[in-house]
Amino acid sequence: MSQEVIEITFESLGLTKTLDKMTAKELRAVIVAKIPSIVGASGMQKDELVKSIKEVFGIVDTEGGISPYKDQIFTLKKTIRDMRVQKGTVEARQERTKVRRKINKLKKRTRRLARAL
Repeated sequence: MSQEVIEITFESLGLTKTLDKMTAKELRAVIVAKIPSIVGASGMQKDELVKSIKEVFGIVDTEGGISPYKDQIFTLKKTIRDMRVQKGTVEARQERTKVRRKINKLKKRTRRLARAL
């Protein structure tokens, strides 16, 4: 009664999506077909399935990391608030349009910085 030890790597699973983007049904299918060391997958929820797969392969989550651009984002948002007040006081239509466009550019920049993690 010798059991074969099968070496499984994360790359050998052949996943097309990240674990977080897969549905619970897809995760269960992967576990049943390719990772026999995880038992009870049929009764697990999605977050439990992802957690157990990450434990098997030793993947560590880096959640809760503070963005290195946090201070820069806050200063941009303060500038946006100031510009909104300025936009309300400007009478000329062209000047209002310029201020509005600058606000939109700053908003896009803050979104890019937030995603850059």
